Amino acid sequence: MDSEATTEQIAIEVHLAADAGAAMRRDVRSGLSGDPKELAPKYFYDERGSQLFEQITELDEYYPTRAERSILAERAAEIVAAAGEPETLVELGSGSASKTRHLLSAMLEAGCLETYVPVDISEEITHETADCLVEEYPGLAIRGLVCDFEADLERIPGGSGGRLVAFLGGTVGNLYPGPRREFLARLAGLMGADDRLLLGTDLVKRADRLEAAYDDASGVTAEFNKNVLRVLNRELGADFDLDAFEHVARYDAEEARMDIRLRSLAAQTIRLEGLDMSVDFAAGEEMRTEISSKFTYEQLARVYAEAGLTMSGWFTDRDCDYALSLARVA
Repeated sequence: MDSEATTEQIAIEVHLAADAGAAMRRDVRSGLSGDPKELAPKYFYDERGSQLFEQITELDEYYPTRAERSILAERAAEIVAAAGEPETLVELGSGSASKTRHLLSAMLEAGCLETYVPVDISEEITHETADCLVEEYPGLAIRGLVCDFEADLERIPGGSGGRLVAFLGGTVGNLYPGPRREFLARLAGLMGADDRLLLGTDLVKRADRLEAAYDDASGVTAEFNKNVLRVLNRELGADFDLDAFEHVARYDAEEARMDIRLRSLAAQTIRLEGLDMSVDFAAGEEMRTEISSKFTYEQLARVYAEAGLTMSGWFTDRDCDYALSLARVA
């Protein structure tokens, strides 16, 4: 489904797959046929999943969101200056643009802000955010894209005065090394000499802190993890018993990533009517639902180099828990 909504300051293009359910069915069938079984983390995020994740970001144990916000609040002007005072801010996975306002305000203060390009899967949130931002930033042009940005990256509009492409929240850490390299290489292929990528990444630290961040004492993260089963029950006619699985979160030091899984508490067979498929789980069998890679400066520099990018800026919070880095085309 392609469409466009336009006002004087706002133009939003919609490029959504006509049948998102078909893609989900393909993904789930493939994932449940693998070894180990695996589900894509994007299926956490129905309305309930999004609400649970918002709760997670406020937990004492979960530091990444606070750390990233603190960097943006304290160092946005430095970031904008180091990026060459771009005229356009592009944000992948923009949502409500709550953190991005620090960058928009810094660009406004520097006298370079002209255009904001929010890229998000939710048409409703993109329209709501655009309406708010044109009130907050008079004269701002918004050129939104409603799409799956992994699939539709090449739809992002160019810019004549330099662009800052923001990919925040540590989301790049959810990609395996091969797809991550491919994604960043595609971004590099779209960037001109005056463009910069601003990437949010969690940093390597003690395993106990990492594991606590993904397995909080109050159980919100566990409920969030199990929500993917609730989504499959609703969308694919599955009969997962959420109480028959437990949340598992452990740090894999060799791969430098958190490994999030659901463990079957008993031998059981799950029926998914929407796939005409039955899946056996052994007692103790684990199904991966997410990875979250952690980085050092040196590791991230290598990741950039493999994708045709060069590190050009590095900004951390005061505790060095999290980083925002700038990269340009090599």
